[in-house]
Amino acid sequence: MPETPEPPATPSAAQPAVPAAEELLPSTRRALLHRLARAQSEGRTPSMVGAVVRDGATVWTSGRSMVEGHGPDGDTQYRIGSLTKSFVAVLVMRLRDEGLLDLVDPLELHLPGAAPGGATIAQLLAHTSGLAAETPGPWWERTSGELRPELADVLGAAPLKHPVGRVHHYSNPGFALLGALVERLRGKPWGEVLRAEVLEPLGMARTTLLPRAPHAGGWAVHPWADVMQPEPLHDTGRMAPAGQLWSTADDLCRWAVFLSAGDERVLSAASVAEMRTPAAAPAGADWDPGYGLGLQLLRRDGRLLAGHTGSMPGFLAALWVSVEDGVGALVLTNATSGPQVTAAAADLVAIVADNEPRFPVPWRPRSSAEPALLALTGPWYWGTNPFVLRLGAERDVELAALDERGRGARFRAEPDGTWTGLDGYYAGETLRVVRGDDGEVRHLDLGSFVFTREPYDAAADVPGGVDPDGWR
Repeated sequence: MPETPEPPATPSAAQPAVPAAEELLPSTRRALLHRLARAQSEGRTPSMVGAVVRDGATVWTSGRSMVEGHGPDGDTQYRIGSLTKSFVAVLVMRLRDEGLLDLVDPLELHLPGAAPGGATIAQLLAHTSGLAAETPGPWWERTSGELRPELADVLGAAPLKHPVGRVHHYSNPGFALLGALVERLRGKPWGEVLRAEVLEPLGMARTTLLPRAPHAGGWAVHPWADVMQPEPLHDTGRMAPAGQLWSTADDLCRWAVFLSAGDERVLSAASVAEMRTPAAAPAGADWDPGYGLGLQLLRRDGRLLAGHTGSMPGFLAALWVSVEDGVGALVLTNATSGPQVTAAAADLVAIVADNEPRFPVPWRPRSSAEPALLALTGPWYWGTNPFVLRLGAERDVELAALDERGRGARFRAEPDGTWTGLDGYYAGETLRVVRGDDGEVRHLDLGSFVFTREPYDAAADVPGGVDPDGWR
C-alpha cells in the first residue's frame, strides 16, 4: 500500500446511490453548493464532497477542490474514520437479532479475557464501558497495526479509566473489542463479514478496508500558512473497527437511507431505531444530547440528528440523518483538521428540511374500527390531570396529556389485549383495561396508575379511595 497519498482524484462516472427523486428547487441547490463551498474555503482543505438524500433517494451531490475543474464526485473514496463504528454496531445488532448474543451480556461471556471490569456489549456500543479513549502508545491512527497484534496490545496494562457503566467516555479500543467479537462469533474477519452481510446487500461496492482508485489523498494543512504535506497511510490492524473504512458519497447516501429506515436484508427498521435511541449522555456539551448504540446523536436548532462523525490523519467525515424530516446529508474531506464537517453536514440537512419541508401524509379514515376499542377513545383522567386516548394504526393507541403537566406515550398492541409503551416515561410499561364483574370498563391501569373516565371517579378503583362526600 502506498505510504504517500495521491492528489485529489479525477472525477469518474458513477451510478446513482439510490433511485432518482423529485429534484430540489434551484434556490435550494444553490444554497447547498454555497454551504459546501464555504466549508471547503474556510476550512482550507484540498477537496470536499457533500451529498443529500431525501425520502430514500439522493437529491444532490457536489464537490469542491483546490484545483479548478478537478472536484471530487460521488464515486471518489475518502477515509471515513469513526463512521466505521456505525457499521460495526450494525454487525453486533445482527448477532443480537439472530439470538447469538444479548446486549446485556458481559463481553467476557463471548470473548473470554477481553473485557476488563465485566463491561457489557451495550456499554461498549454506547461508550460507557469505562475503557480508555486510546491505545497505549504509539498513536494508533498513524502507525501500523503490526505494532498491536493482540487485543492485549490494544488495551494495555490499565485500560479502565472510569467505573464500568457510570459515565460516557468515548473509547476507540472498545470498538476494537466489538470487531473481535464479530470475528469470534462469525468465525471469519470482521471485514469479510461486513462485506457479505451489509455492504453487498446495500449495494455499497465502493466501501472498503483499504483505498481503491479513484480515491483522495490525505493531507495535513499547516495551521498558519497555506502549505500542506501528505499524511501517512497504514492498515491499523486490530484497531480497524474503530476507524479503518474508506467510502464514497454515493455509498454513504445508501448508508444514510439505511440509518433512517433500516433494510430487512440487513437490519430491521425497529433495530435501527433502537440504535438511534439515546443510551448515554456525554458529560460535555460537544456531543449533546448523547450517544445511542454505535451512533452519535446531535440536537441542532430543535432538530434531532443521528449518525456519526469521523477523523483519521488526512481525513474528516460527517453523516447525519433527520428521520422526522426524511433528510440525510454527509460531508467528506481530505484534511487532518480545519474543516467543520459536523456543522456543514448538519447545515445541509437543515437547508433542505427548512426550505422544502416534508408534506404531511394525507389524512385517510380507517377501513374499520372494533366497537369495543373505539369505546375506549376520548377523555381519561389520572387524578385530576386530563388525558385523551386516541386510536392509532391497527390496534395501537396513543395516550396524550391535554396540558403540560401530564406524560403521554404511544402504545403497541399485544396479542393478549394489553398495550406496551413505546416512548417517554411509559416506555416498556403495560397499559391494560380493567373491567368489572359485569364486563363494563372500570378504568385503565398503566403501571399501577389508574386512569378514570371522570376525575377521581367514585365508581372506579382509585388507590386510596374517594371521599364519599365528593366534590364540594
